[in-house]
Amino acid sequence: MPRFNLTQLRYQISYQLRQYRHYRRSRRQLLSLDDRLLEDIGINRTQALKEGHKAFWKHTPLDERPYENR
Repeated sequence: MPRFNLTQLRYQISYQLRQYRHYRRSRRQLLSLDDRLLEDIGINRTQALKEGHKAFWKHTPLDERPYENR
């Protein structure tokens, strides 16, 4: 039976909280971009709003690339 490691659990929780803060901050920044900057990164306002209003605990894995088809 594997041993329960509090230190490892603490690091995992800390890492996950940092990820959540990163998602939240990135989405707020995405919502603040103007149309010219959104065009520079290859998405439109509708896509930015959809991504920006997602809950902070949801994320899109990098291998899915939702905005690849422009």
